[in-house]
Amino acid sequence: MKKLIVIQLIIAIAVLTLSCLQNASQKNAQSENDIAPGQNLGIASVPNLRDVGGYATKGGKIVARGVAYRSNQLNPVNAEDMKKIAALGLKNDYDLRTKAEVAEFPDEIPPGVEYNSLNVFADAKQSSAAMIGKLLQNPKEANEKLGGGKADSSFFKGYRDFITLPSAKSAYRKLFLSLSNPSKTPALFHCSTGKDRTGWAAAALLTLLDVPPNVVMEDYLKSNDYIIPMYRKKIDEFVAAGGDSLIPLTMFGVKKEYLNASFDEMQKNYGTIEEYFSEGLGIDTKQQEKIRERFLKN
Repeated sequence: MKKLIVIQLIIAIAVLTLSCLQNASQKNAQSENDIAPGQNLGIASVPNLRDVGGYATKGGKIVARGVAYRSNQLNPVNAEDMKKIAALGLKNDYDLRTKAEVAEFPDEIPPGVEYNSLNVFADAKQSSAAMIGKLLQNPKEANEKLGGGKADSSFFKGYRDFITLPSAKSAYRKLFLSLSNPSKTPALFHCSTGKDRTGWAAAALLTLLDVPPNVVMEDYLKSNDYIIPMYRKKIDEFVAAGGDSLIPLTMFGVKKEYLNASFDEMQKNYGTIEEYFSEGLGIDTKQQEKIRERFLKN
């Protein structure tokens, strides 16, 4: 009789535990789905950290959540936010920044996450996207180098370089092939502000997955909601010290003309996104299909 009671008690505890675990899992899934596509994850230290997924394709499929994340630099990250990043279950961190950027702000990542350096601008003589911090500390130099519309011109060139630079092709090839591999995901990719090098990576991926162009652009422009407020104090200090107010807005913001420059360069050189992947990045049709299989669900 006592054995029977003990067995029944064990069964009851097991059923209750399973129920709690299921409820927790459903709650987490519901919480994730409550976040609109392109919305940040509410991690204050890394305000431009977003899930790439959640968008619908032109064919009615959905880009899977929890496979790839995009963000600004992972430094500094406070202890509470580090726990939130750890909860994403990341396997890999793909850093698109230059060596100088990495040296100044090395990534702070949870234990067990593999760090990968993919320097997009390794072959560039210089890049405004990679010079943000130093230029803001010297308004006079910034005015000379980037005032009078020079910042805009520099960014247009940078966005075209994403398509043509050998180092950019190499970096994006490694990134996209890694994201297609289930053993390497969930993964996160980022640059300094998470809007330019990261912006093209996300836009190219979503375009390959057949997300409508207007939605791809909306996702890209969302960086304005998260990065400009983050640097508002530095922007105000720069302007107060005599800096041209248009420079930091260009440096920290995005506009559709920048991303259009990348797409224009891609179309001029390759014609279609599929040809860009196959001819430009060396990712053939079978490998492209693996990317789709990894990300798309009905």
